Amino acid sequence: MPILSSDTTRDEDGGAPQHKADRAKWLAVFARATRDELDDAIARCPDAPRFLWLRAPQTGLVLVQGRVGGSGDRFNLGETTVTRCTLRQQDGVVGTGYVLGRDAERAARVARLDALMQMPQHRNVLAAGPLTAIARRLAASAAQNDADAAASRVEFFTMVREA
Repeated sequence: MPILSSDTTRDEDGGAPQHKADRAKWLAVFARATRDELDDAIARCPDAPRFLWLRAPQTGLVLVQGRVGGSGDRFNLGETTVTRCTLRQQDGVVGTGYVLGRDAERAARVARLDALMQMPQHRNVLAAGPLTAIARRLAASAAQNDADAAASRVEFFTMVREA
């Protein structure tokens, strides 16, 4: 499962390449990572620039929607707690972090890694190591959940009675 694609687009004024589709992927992976995994990833970038909070970590509720049968009409399933934050590094790169729950420290780490992943010198280090390792762990966990669900599947059949 490749996390980063080789396709890049340039921003409006022809500046540095932007990995817009990749950003959603790495944010999803980092949002599901443990604190230890996030700390390990940040430790791989000792020369990371300082940052200022644009929005300090704050917790709130978001509405979760579901779909009938998984792909049908949408319906409001309920609310869940989410913690979010946004930071700006000294070089102007903005990082955003959203995590389920009330863990402000994890949200801050995700925002920090989001900003670092937008910097080419850190993207290569993070993508090759921690990001890939976290994605593999998540894929293995999902495969195990699928296997557990398949093991408990019950096949039903009906017999037609002729009169």
